[in-house]
Amino acid sequence: MNITVMGSGNLGFAMAAHLSRGGNKVTLWNRSASTISRVIKTGVIHCTGIINGQIPIHTVTTDITVALKEPDIILIATPANSHKGLAELIAKNINKSTVIILNPGRTFGALEFGNIYKKYNTRHKQIIGESQTIIYTCRKTDVDAVNIIALKDRVQIFSPDTDNIIDYLPECIRGHFAPAKSMIQTSIGNVGMVLHCAPLLLNAGWTESDRNIYKYYYDGITPTIGEFIEKIDMERVAVSEKLGCKVESTIEWFSRTYHVSGKSIYECIQKNDSYKTIDAPGSLKHRYILEDVPCGLVPLEAIGLKLGLGMEYTTLTIDLASKLMNTDFRKTGRNLEYLNTISDKNELKAAFGGELRHG
Repeated sequence: MNITVMGSGNLGFAMAAHLSRGGNKVTLWNRSASTISRVIKTGVIHCTGIINGQIPIHTVTTDITVALKEPDIILIATPANSHKGLAELIAKNINKSTVIILNPGRTFGALEFGNIYKKYNTRHKQIIGESQTIIYTCRKTDVDAVNIIALKDRVQIFSPDTDNIIDYLPECIRGHFAPAKSMIQTSIGNVGMVLHCAPLLLNAGWTESDRNIYKYYYDGITPTIGEFIEKIDMERVAVSEKLGCKVESTIEWFSRTYHVSGKSIYECIQKNDSYKTIDAPGSLKHRYILEDVPCGLVPLEAIGLKLGLGMEYTTLTIDLASKLMNTDFRKTGRNLEYLNTISDKNELKAAFGGELRHG
């Protein structure tokens, strides 16, 4: 397949290398040249972990016309707060219909992406899908290297545009995905907003210390913080129930994707070997806040309040993030303002693809 991977962070490197090793013709695109300058020169990504070796990439570029020349599928591997800009950029430069997958969409990413794309391009219709999370546990170890720690199982994926989104995926990653019943499962099923936002905020002092490096999951999510984020998780699941498509809890998600079990989120994390080597970010200016608050918690709160649910812990976390970062995340994030005219629960289900074809 001709595959375009957009974004050269942890995920972009892991995905490009894995797909290239699987026999696909991969184009890796990044907006800025500085991030991929060495790979542009060498055409190679160095992999360690469960995928090992020096893996050649067919094309590495910052030219969007090159990236969109002839893709069979486009895999978005950027943070979710880049989706708006990418939807417009792709719409203005693509000259064919194809498949676009957001990895992940976070909360209602495919819905937002599709709405923006259609503003700029009505000639070339796209199949747009989103995953619940990424299929890799991975970290870049150098400007041209990535450590792929684990591949997750049965990551949920959904597209409002087709019943068979998995059939469009490259063969080497297809088996790591499972079809979701609706966008509710991939969007409200987004566990990143549970695991990322509050723990980093509540460890702000440790995170900003020049003298300490801590393991994000193992050290940062203590029993008390674990209990707090379980309250956010309960609010998340309650929203899905109200929409008529209950999602799994984060504890159930750990069991499905990492094959670990526990009575609490804290216990599941302590049993998850894949998290042992993951250091905490060195700053609050990180995607755990800048992506997961505006593109995760903000739309979760918006739809929860619209449904008449109590969102106390979600609201508290957004408030804390907004105050610490001096940013109104409700204003800048996916606040779902375009749904203000909708009050009927069945209309909300329809807006989010819930129970439309798969329920």
